[in-house]
Amino acid sequence: MADGATTRDLRTRNRARVLRRVVVAGETTRADLAAQCHLSAATVTNVVGDLLREGLIEERGSLPSDGGRPIGQIGVHPSGAYFLGADVGEHGVAVELFDLSFERLDREFREGRTRESTPSEIGEALQDAVSAIRARHPERESRLVGLGLGLPGIVEDISGSHGGREVVLYAQSLGWPPVHIDELLRADALEVLADNGAKTLATAEMWFGAARGVDHAIVALLGRGIGLGVVSNGELMRGLASSAGEWGHTKVSVGGPRCRCGAQGCLEAYVGADAILGRWRDGGGEPPGSGWRALTALVAAADAGASAAVRVLDETVEVLALALGNLVNLTNPERVIVGGWVGLCLMQSRRAQLEAQVRAAALERPGGQFALELCRFEGDSVALGAALLPLQRLIDGPMAKVTA
Repeated sequence: MADGATTRDLRTRNRARVLRRVVVAGETTRADLAAQCHLSAATVTNVVGDLLREGLIEERGSLPSDGGRPIGQIGVHPSGAYFLGADVGEHGVAVELFDLSFERLDREFREGRTRESTPSEIGEALQDAVSAIRARHPERESRLVGLGLGLPGIVEDISGSHGGREVVLYAQSLGWPPVHIDELLRADALEVLADNGAKTLATAEMWFGAARGVDHAIVALLGRGIGLGVVSNGELMRGLASSAGEWGHTKVSVGGPRCRCGAQGCLEAYVGADAILGRWRDGGGEPPGSGWRALTALVAAADAGASAAVRVLDETVEVLALALGNLVNLTNPERVIVGGWVGLCLMQSRRAQLEAQVRAAALERPGGQFALELCRFEGDSVALGAALLPLQRLIDGPMAKVTA
């Protein structure tokens, strides 16, 4: 029995290594898989055969070789499995459907009923969005692996020895009580997984984006809230109970402005979207709303020389650079990756200024060792990274609900 269990475990691990590599590569060869996964040619042949029978990969023709037999190519079978990912915020949710090649097939957005929505209102919006997408794709239900949620707060798995999974969201900045994930969504036999939104963004960048193949990186999510994913030795840092990366609530001043979490001087109280636009409004600016249009209006006003806008934008870049420079000193990253819609706006308009100030804020040696990058997927990273949660479940074990 022990030998059988060991053999099964080994086959599962080999399957996971090969399938993950094919998903990341998109298209590859058996020889490349053997080299990259450090497996024998015979083992790769057996694993590839299993994955072909499961319908997760497919033959993709062949390449000419140097005088020998043509080299067969394999790649993911896009319709072999499907995944839902959701970007859940305090104002609404965006749910996206992906195939196994991680092409986005559909998207559904739902706003909360009020600007400061309650957990039940966000749960209702999430339920409606998920139901709408599933109703439009009944032919894909049999191969729908699961739903991943990117959530605005600390996501903790508190499952105990009693069995079953118990995942709780702690969203202090939103003024929410602890929320069990099953209170947000009734998924009708669909497995639901969850993580912090900044961590799902970092996961997307690690798999397919600017952090791919990078052992040491920081991935910053800048929006209404501020989050962080720290990549160390190729793994996402989580800490004791998965709250590592609550960067928005590190303090950058003593007795500074009040943050949504209730404390003073938090980074989010300076570079979160509401804080930026609030300072502009206090200086006489008139933001058109509170989202992307308002932030780009601030940039346009600063570019036109409006003193209040220039002051607010310069202060925002200065504080953000200070916070990033601290992270450079603490983690010595190869890449500093900035994402989220506020991050996108700042990188498009003030990238050179931000980079120069980050390097100036850091020690000279680590400050000269990183590259500043914009996250590859811009506004879609959180939902994409969330959809990778059920993909990882599929990769790590034999298929359960998805059948050939």
